Amino acid sequence: MKIANFFSVFSLCYSVFSVAKNLLNPIYAIVGPTASGKTEIGVALALKIGNGEIINCDSVQIYKEIKIATAKPSVEEMRGVPHHLLDYVSPNVKYTAADWAQDASEKIKEIEERGNVPILVGGTGFYLRALRQPFFESPKTDENLRAKLMKIKETKGAEHLYKILERVDRKSAEKLFPRDYVRVSRALEVFFQTGKAIVEQQPNRAESPEFTRRIKIFALNPPRACLYERINKRAAKHFENGLIEEVKLLRERGVKDDTNALGAHGYRRVCEYLRGERSLESAIEQTKQDVRNYAKRQMSWFRHKEDVIWLDGFGDDEKLQQKLWQMLK
Repeated sequence: MKIANFFSVFSLCYSVFSVAKNLLNPIYAIVGPTASGKTEIGVALALKIGNGEIINCDSVQIYKEIKIATAKPSVEEMRGVPHHLLDYVSPNVKYTAADWAQDASEKIKEIEERGNVPILVGGTGFYLRALRQPFFESPKTDENLRAKLMKIKETKGAEHLYKILERVDRKSAEKLFPRDYVRVSRALEVFFQTGKAIVEQQPNRAESPEFTRRIKIFALNPPRACLYERINKRAAKHFENGLIEEVKLLRERGVKDDTNALGAHGYRRVCEYLRGERSLESAIEQTKQDVRNYAKRQMSWFRHKEDVIWLDGFGDDEKLQQKLWQMLK
């Protein structure tokens, strides 16, 4: 056999072997509500299996320059474990779930090509859904329309948007929850831009990547009272650690209040305080309430997913971690 032919056959065999090997290899996802200890158990899992690499699945931690209220892991907390899609997008960019799904897919491929194990860590269920169920080709975002819907939500609540959707697109409304603002507003955007129900267009979505069938999802389920106590203490600490000064600096650098970055929990209420729309005490208390509500929505989101494996407790609990190790065996 000629040398060139030999290397061609060898390359083909190696590629087939790599694909077959990956079909047997799991990809882990650690999800759950904010402040539940996802970072701690995600890093512990990566170290336990020895070759894990973490892909951030949090819609706020992706942004550069915003730090205090994001709970981004410090270098010490990472404990030498490689982290990806963390602190890498400009706060002025309108980064979407579809953008993240594409970037995460590429990172998963890179990690597995190195022979390592991808571990998705974060509480943004919409990101994980976008990865597992690619979106259909939808119209480009109309920022004016999105701003109008956001204003309605802020003044009348998410459920009012749902009532609008029920009137104009009942088929889509029947498949959504009244307080699921992200999906309800997207359904309204698609309807007003195309004149068609989003559920009629979704069957045209792209096929899910092969690796999505190998994702094993573990969700943290800490006691609600304890979780809320952690959330309240952490929110107060963010303000004590200079959250207002951080937002002032970002605004001075040209980051707008209506960006996704400054629209995040904590940052949004600080912007309202700086605009003179609420007192500092009100900003702090409303932030605590916002984050508690967000944690509740996160739990509801994952409870409606059939393939989620629940872990009762916080991720920094060594007993819970040991329970996960036993499951993986």
